[in-house]
Amino acid sequence: MDDSPALVRWRSGTVTGLGRRWPGALELTVRVQGPDAAHDLPALAYPRLVGDPVVGDRVLVTVDALAQDLGTGGYAMVAALPDRLPPDGPAGPGHLVKARYTPLQPVVLGVDEQESAHHGVLRAADGLDAMPVVAADLHSSLPAVLAGVRSLTPQARVAYLMSDGGALAAWFSRTLAGLRAADWLVGSISVGQAFGGDLEAVTVHSGLLAARHVLRADLAVVIQGPGNLGTDTPWGFSGVACGDAVNATAILGGRAVAALRISQVDPRERHRGISHHSLTAYGRVALAPADVVVPALPGDFGDVVREQARTLGARHRLVHVPLDGLDAALRSTPVPLSSMGRRLDDDPAAFLAAAAAGRHAASLLAS
Repeated sequence: MDDSPALVRWRSGTVTGLGRRWPGALELTVRVQGPDAAHDLPALAYPRLVGDPVVGDRVLVTVDALAQDLGTGGYAMVAALPDRLPPDGPAGPGHLVKARYTPLQPVVLGVDEQESAHHGVLRAADGLDAMPVVAADLHSSLPAVLAGVRSLTPQARVAYLMSDGGALAAWFSRTLAGLRAADWLVGSISVGQAFGGDLEAVTVHSGLLAARHVLRADLAVVIQGPGNLGTDTPWGFSGVACGDAVNATAILGGRAVAALRISQVDPRERHRGISHHSLTAYGRVALAPADVVVPALPGDFGDVVREQARTLGARHRLVHVPLDGLDAALRSTPVPLSSMGRRLDDDPAAFLAAAAAGRHAASLLAS
């Protein structure tokens, strides 16, 4: 008998209210019985995984992230409607298993697998035709990157690759739902263990090829889903995978553009100026050269950022990008801008850096 402690905290409760709904996700309120009294919890369901809850349903939820107040994970997660299981979906093609060997593993049709209509295209594809690819480490930078692209080339076809360092379900992201609704993206591709995008792919490499040859994207953006994981160590951060995205882009003949994570106000010294995570990802993980975009921030802070960026110049090309018009572009986004709980006016450098990377990537389309 294994007497190890349980890794998941389970609760049984009843749905008492329904909240916001966006593609793939539904907020609800669940009443659970505590040690002393019943209390309500905010919860989130993915109807394509568990069915569509209604008021009065009994639900099984997991509460670990909520109990520990882990930022993005501020929900109890619905794991099952035990008294009203969803019907089986129609039999269809697809054998990619994501979130593998967990109780809620979905089986999806991969764009790159044998049963896909695009299998032949991707079997033959071996390059990106010099497509620009922006790599960044925080999901919150996605709308800012797109604002920068659109400030220069509003008609550009941009695809988003969601890697699996954060949320695995693309449905979790209200940002992504809003950008798709506004037609700021031609599609999303969930890669690795992530799922729920418009297309599913096995790796970042095949996802990039799908962006170029299936979605016909002019430009791609690779960023992990919301809810990154960090440990206050140089290497224990899920966002260092943006260095791997640079490598994948180079291997496939794309043009890698590195977006720097920058902050003027983060209370943690290691994230002020250029975050140590960017310095690690691009300075040590990325073995292939990229265009590292240095935003032309004014004043002493801008000087600090430029000096920090010089450490990346031995391997990469430093590109200094002017910021004219980017503040207005950022204020035009169809979704709210928020990073680490800070809005555009709280920490403008964080969003301007991402937008500058998007602007530079768009400039490569004309070269």
